[in-house]
Amino acid sequence: MTSFTDRVKASLREALLEAATELLAERGYAGLRMADVAARSGVSRQTVYNEFGNKAALVQAVALRTASEFLDGIRQRVEVAEDLLTAIHRAVVYTIEHARENRLVAAALGTEAGEDLLPLLTTKGEPILTAAAELAAGQYLEFEPELSPASAALLAETVVRLSLSHLTLSTHSAAEAADAVVAVLEPAIARFTAQDSHPSTME
Repeated sequence: MTSFTDRVKASLREALLEAATELLAERGYAGLRMADVAARSGVSRQTVYNEFGNKAALVQAVALRTASEFLDGIRQRVEVAEDLLTAIHRAVVYTIEHARENRLVAAALGTEAGEDLLPLLTTKGEPILTAAAELAAGQYLEFEPELSPASAALLAETVVRLSLSHLTLSTHSAAEAADAVVAVLEPAIARFTAQDSHPSTME
């Protein structure tokens, strides 16, 4: 059972992350100050430093929290899909639609203040990419047990990277982007499934 102290600590951390998320969406990374996070949360600045250490660690925690929300949404949609291609399509649609509604991601993609947050999704986004790809690979193996773990991992990373590409350079609707990802992946999935289930015939 979680102790009262643990619950209080978790509640404080959540309040600090929520305040930081709001401020990042409003002001971007450069405009975020630990003192402002503290003031918005009703605690001392030292409390914020004690919890996260520095601004970079705080922002990384915000990014991982946001990613966790996305992954939970993806998991729920994939679990009720009829097949792997449908699962991929639903995951891509959800990722893009939810990103456009999420205040932090929307700020990173569409506001001047949030431009310095974009690397969290791209050049500095490895923790997010890795977590998303690992989740997807596990789901793919449930739909297609004949896939090897290596093939599932490659397909998953490809889907995540394509989704991020469509997200950061939005030229299509979420459904159109998902259609494009599925069109690219469908022959690859068929080939990997055949190859991994009958490796000797593919040599």
